[in-house]
Formats: sequence, C-alpha cells, structure tokens
Amino acid sequence: MNKKQLVAKISSTMNLSKADAERQFDGITEIILSCLKSDEQVKIAGFGTYKVAKRKARVGRNPRTGEQIQIAASQKVKFLPAKALKEMFNK
Repeated sequence: MNKKQLVAKISSTMNLSKADAERQFDGITEIILSCLKSDEQVKIAGFGTYKVAKRKARVGRNPRTGEQIQIAASQKVKFLPAKALKEMFNK
C-alpha cells in the first residue's frame, strides 16, 4: 500500500475528503518526524514505538578484499512493534 492508497482508506473510513485526509496524514507524519529529530520516542499504544538508534563508529572489513575500513557513526530510525501487534501475526 502506498501513500495515495492509504489516504483513500483514511478518507473513506473517517468520512473525509481526500484532501482533508491527506492533510491529516501529512500533519501526523510531520509531528512524528519532528519528535524523532529531537530524539523523542513516539509510542503508539497497541501499535509500536518509533525511536532513534545511534550507532558508534567502528572498524569493519571489506568482504571481497578483507581490507579494514572505517565505518562512520550513524543514526537510524527503529520500529519496535507492540506486544498486541506481534501477537496478531504469531497466533
């Protein structure tokens, strides 16, 4: 499912116009992104938690040559599903 299809489902489920549904979706997405940018976790009960995971710089190896390479520190967004969501798929 892509954004357009998701907005259409939101529109039909909540009895909104597609434009209003898209504004709602974009607003929620923007709030989540701004929280993540400021290192806040976003917990949605029954669904899961979005959080920023920080990875330290480290030394790795090139698998083809075996040569050591320096891997820079980085950040990534992690999603941890809630218990209810996990149980829904692992009955």
